[in-house]
Parts: sequence; C-alpha cells; structure tokens
Amino acid sequence: MKLFHLTALGLAMAAGPCLGAGESYANFIRQVQLPSGVVWDATVASAGAQNSPLAVDQGGARFELWTVLTASQKSYLLDSTFVSTYSPGAEIAITTEDPFTLVPRTRADRPFTVDLKISGLLDGSATVDAAKSVKFLRHVQAYPTKGTGDTIDRTQASLLSQVSISTNGTQTLSFPITSIPGANRAKVRGEERFSVFSLADGDIPESQIISRYVEVWPVADGSIQGITQGQKIGMQLPKLTLTLNDLYPESQTYAQIYPGAVGSASEGKFIQSSRVLWSSRAPLDAVREVEGRDYGSFLEKDGKWTIEVVTVTPFGTERLASVTFEVDRTITVNGTVSTME
Repeated sequence: MKLFHLTALGLAMAAGPCLGAGESYANFIRQVQLPSGVVWDATVASAGAQNSPLAVDQGGARFELWTVLTASQKSYLLDSTFVSTYSPGAEIAITTEDPFTLVPRTRADRPFTVDLKISGLLDGSATVDAAKSVKFLRHVQAYPTKGTGDTIDRTQASLLSQVSISTNGTQTLSFPITSIPGANRAKVRGEERFSVFSLADGDIPESQIISRYVEVWPVADGSIQGITQGQKIGMQLPKLTLTLNDLYPESQTYAQIYPGAVGSASEGKFIQSSRVLWSSRAPLDAVREVEGRDYGSFLEKDGKWTIEVVTVTPFGTERLASVTFEVDRTITVNGTVSTME
C-alpha cells in the first residue's frame, strides 16, 4: 500500500465568497477507511496538496472536503471522492438561477438542473459487479418551520428515487420546482441531495463516491398595515407598518409610491425608511415602520396613489404587497354672510 497524494478536491471553492459579511470558516478533509470505518480528519489550507494522513487500505478510502462556518459551526460538504484498486468516478454539478457558489441554493418556485457524469465503469465482461455499475440516489428533506438546516439529521432524509447506471457518460436532469414535501408549495424549505454510490464488493460495503445538495428557500410575502384599500386620506398621513416574511438570502426589499392604480407605473419614488438589504445564508423576517413624513413629500397632487412593496432577488423584481388610496386635501368652509339695517 502507498500513500495517496491528496490534491485539495476543489478546495478553491471554499476560498471563494463568504457566506455573509464578516463570516469566517475553517476547512478540513476527512478520510474514511473501508471496510474498517476508521476516520481521520486533517485541517487544510484553502489551496494546495498534501499526502493523506493514513495509507489507503485495500478496501479503499473515501475523502471528503468540508468547510465549517466559525460562528454557527454549521458544516458544508463541498466535495468527495472514493479511491480504491478499481473504483468508478462521478461528478455532480447543480445549477440554479442564484449565482451564489459555496452551496447551490434556489427558491421553492424556481427550476434547477443537475449535471451527472459517470466515468471508469468497465463493460459487461468484467467479473466484479462493483466495477460495472453504480447507484444514483435522490433524497429530499424539509427543514423545520423557519429552520436553517443547521441541526438536521441527514440520515432522516426521504429517498425519492434510486436508479442503477451501468454506462459512462454525462446526462443533465432538469427539475421545474423542488419536490421537498409541504402543504404550501410556495413555503417549503429544505434541501435536495443527489449522490452516487459504488456497489458492495465482498467485505467492502457500498460507498458514497460523491454527494451534492441544493438548499431550497420559501417564496417571500408581505403586507402593509396602517392604510386600507380605497381609503381616503387628507392632511394627516397615517403611519404604515410593513411586515415582511422569508426575504431571500440575497435580496433588496423596499416600498415605492406612484400616482394611479397598482401596476400603472413600473418604477415609483423610493421610500428610504422602508429598505431592507439582506445578504446571508438563510431567509429573513423583518418589520419596517414608515412615518407619514417619509412618503408625504411625494404626494404632489390630490387623487389616486399606490404604495407597493417590491423585492429584488436573483430571480427578478416582484411585488409583495400593495395598497391604493385617495388623497383629498381640499378644505371646505361652510358659512353665511348677512347684513344689519
């Protein structure tokens, strides 16, 4: 047996964009010996190569690249590979409309694709089944209400599908929306995991060759309190409360005002006090108070006006809530004029 020279398994991914402003993380590679199950962890830099800490047993070894967020101690599996005398190779790449690269993420109503590449399989003349075929698995797992996945037990994920692959090559799988369970499809949150496993061979159990997952976050919603649809207001402008739920991890949300009915203007006047700029790894709930003075200067004339809340995400600009009201600042004075003789 000889030492396996371990290149950093795409460790440059971990050295890329941080999960959030000011956040830091540590990287390590885990070596799992098979079939003994002995585990050894080695801290690694953000780039480079080093020898594996243990010699690779005859049954092979699995190498996993992990990064750990320092603040929350949440760990992310970035890459893995299986090394043995003969072992098929696999690559999985998940693509979404969100350019965030550390861990793929998307929204409950958006599509994503999975590119799967299998290599190293021998043809049907091979005598060892583990050299001729692999298993491709798809798991789904919902997070708890308002959960972030930090403490979930991934062994409890539901197996959605399992297929056997016996030919080398690349295929692309497209998913219009997630299959994470939940009664309100717009509000599901959780993850989908795609994995390739080698087959068992004698004393060597089946082993994970690679695994990738995508985080799925709910669709945001919002409401405007303090003024009702069709309400007529005069000189006294009401204070508004904006209640915002599940703002996407990379989003800007704000209220704007414009004359006319909802949708009559694609872009209104920005209300500064309403702005919520959010850049993190999980959705945000927020409340903003908007005083009358914050939007009163925009009411240049009497008539119909609309205030709406919009959110800007990697998926585009969308309206979360709106209210249309009437402004009437006309002062009417009733009186009589008389003379005395």
